[in-house]
Amino acid sequence: MGANATVTGPGRQRTAEPGGDVAPAGAEPTTAWSEYLAAARQLDGVRRSAASAAGEQARSAEAAREELTVVRTGLASQQERLRELGVPAISLVPSPPELTEAARSMAGGPAAVLAALRAARGRAEAADAALAPRHRFRPGSWPARGRNLLVYGPLALLVPLVQVVVFVATGAGPASVAALICGLPMPAVAFVAGWVGVGRVFRAGPGERTVRFGALVCLVPAVLVTAGLLLALLAG
Repeated sequence: MGANATVTGPGRQRTAEPGGDVAPAGAEPTTAWSEYLAAARQLDGVRRSAASAAGEQARSAEAAREELTVVRTGLASQQERLRELGVPAISLVPSPPELTEAARSMAGGPAAVLAALRAARGRAEAADAALAPRHRFRPGSWPARGRNLLVYGPLALLVPLVQVVVFVATGAGPASVAALICGLPMPAVAFVAGWVGVGRVFRAGPGERTVRFGALVCLVPAVLVTAGLLLALLAG
């Protein structure tokens, strides 16, 4: 046989190399299997990275939704307070350049949106902290009902106090009956005067004059005093 002769047999087949070494037939399948395992491990790593990135985006999106709710609530409260201070409504609406800049800052996905919302929340809280000590004792910075009560309240109590004074001074006589009758339409007069006064004093718009609250404030003292005086007159 020559140097490069091939030996055949029923069980194995070997090829003689030029240097006299014999290469096993299983070399190529082993190499292919190693490459397959390496590719499988690489694919599993890519899959895990993709799953981790998707989970992180989902968590960022959920946190951004929660942060957005908090920011919206805070901004709505601030807008109401600023309107009560006389700030024009047009100044409370973002301008087109501001909207463009905000959209550009949030173009990076849920994580960028979450960062922008947290920054906005920080600025809003800083504004609240700066305004609170300065306007704490100014009625214009109070909630609408508490502020308007300063106008509706005295007007609502004026006529009932006069009726009580007349009854104490004259007793169950004609003067008390006249004061009681004259006081019947006075809650409506007090409400109208309070409605006008709130607009003049605090520069409040029609929706900020708390119409139902003002009517209740003007009506309750008159009803209670009228009922009390009527019972006293009947008893006398």
